[in-house]
Amino acid sequence: MTTAVCPGSFDPITLGHVDVVRRARSMFDEVVVGVARNSAKTPLLAADERVALARAALAGVDGVRVEAVDGLLADFVAAQGASAVVKGLRSGADFDAELPMALMNRHLSGVETVFVIGDPALAHVASSLVKDVARYGGRIDDLVPDEVAEAVRDALARTGGSAR
Repeated sequence: MTTAVCPGSFDPITLGHVDVVRRARSMFDEVVVGVARNSAKTPLLAADERVALARAALAGVDGVRVEAVDGLLADFVAAQGASAVVKGLRSGADFDAELPMALMNRHLSGVETVFVIGDPALAHVASSLVKDVARYGGRIDDLVPDEVAEAVRDALARTGGSAR
């Protein structure tokens, strides 16, 4: 059985993420969505909430499971028995950001990264933009899975980031 890890902070998970995971699943027997803590980012949603939202968003996709990543991605990939890391790309800028990470993960674990080109219809959808739109009261329901829009609005209201 071939397993791939699709990592990210998923703050929040978007329809673009769901698209990449579904397409990765068509290439691998199992896809483990690894919800990571990114030390360079301050998340809006807590790690356990991001895991729960990703699980809800991907509940109907056979062969996909969601797990929290604590520590190095290379260690998580090895623990999952994965043969690849899958990353979605929307543009050349995404490739430029992902290439050094792919090379480091290969250096640390020997695991290759497979890049999946995102659906052009979703190329404008990024977690950071979703949060910005929601922060100013804009509609995000067509950018994220159903349960995610409400969670983002609630988190923004809790943190004083507006949205309500």
